[in-house]
Amino acid sequence: MSLVPRGTNELSSPWIQAGRLAYLALYAVTVLAALAWIFSNVRQIDPQDRAVILHFGALDRIQNAGLLLAWPRPVEQVILLPAADRVLERRVENLLRSDAALQADRVASFASPVSDALAGSGYLLTGDSGVVQLDVRVFYKVTDPYAFVLQGEHVLPALDRLATRSAVALAAARDLDTILVARPELMGSDSQAAERRERLRGDLVQGINRRLAELAATGQGLGIEVVRVDVQSSLPGPAVNAFNAVLTASQQADKAVANARTEAEKQSQAARQDADRAVQVAHAQASERLAKASADTASVSGLAKAQGSDPQMLLRLYRERMPGILRQAGSVTTVDPKDDSRLIIQGAGQ
Repeated sequence: MSLVPRGTNELSSPWIQAGRLAYLALYAVTVLAALAWIFSNVRQIDPQDRAVILHFGALDRIQNAGLLLAWPRPVEQVILLPAADRVLERRVENLLRSDAALQADRVASFASPVSDALAGSGYLLTGDSGVVQLDVRVFYKVTDPYAFVLQGEHVLPALDRLATRSAVALAAARDLDTILVARPELMGSDSQAAERRERLRGDLVQGINRRLAELAATGQGLGIEVVRVDVQSSLPGPAVNAFNAVLTASQQADKAVANARTEAEKQSQAARQDADRAVQVAHAQASERLAKASADTASVSGLAKAQGSDPQMLLRLYRERMPGILRQAGSVTTVDPKDDSRLIIQGAGQ
């Protein structure tokens, strides 16, 4: 018979010891979990971030870079936001052509044209009834953390709508050439087109910020400010092909006109050379004929000049030369100039 007390056997039982160990482990886990919960909102805030602390759902304070000490949830909630000088980028997808429209463009034909709902997707109408596509990237900063936290997930969709509205208004107030270079041949005649094109980005920034200020004035501000906008403008694919065809035709026409002018100038030079040559030949021939005529009539002219000073010169020449002429004749018939009644001309009766 054992002499060990009964209470000692119960305390040294394996089941009791296992229960004690389980209790200690659960206690330790509970303490660790409590410590982890208590220090869950103790964290390091990076330099590019800042924290907004909500105390029981109400805005309490803003913590910049450094060590953050806050009560655990649900007492205090920590929301990380970009720092005041950090610039974020947002691409406005509403201004781009939708995937359905792109797919419809690939399969479209004359038999199955694109529907009206998809045909205008991603295109903006300009003031001169042109069509342009804008790829807009908005760069913004968080200026009011409280308003940014209150709006939450609605900030970016609202920013997209504001940017789309401003882009539509600006495109409608401008012609196509002040948004992009659609007709390069007009650049030389309009010196202010490039300046208006560069001013498009600034006007778009001002338009978005003006609408953000209007929302803030009504108590619905987004807590952001746009600092810069990048705009890449382009024409629709069919319009690009049409412009390229027109530009090619214009270049070909200019080339044909230049060739025609060159050929006309060559022909004009050749005609002027032929005309100068003909004039020179005519002058030479005229000078030669004039010299020959002067030589042929030199004796007659000399006699005519000498006759004035010597009236008997013609009679002497007649008497000197007539004997030689008469010697060459076979017969000579003399006729009285004062009486032609006996003039008989041989062969007159035949």
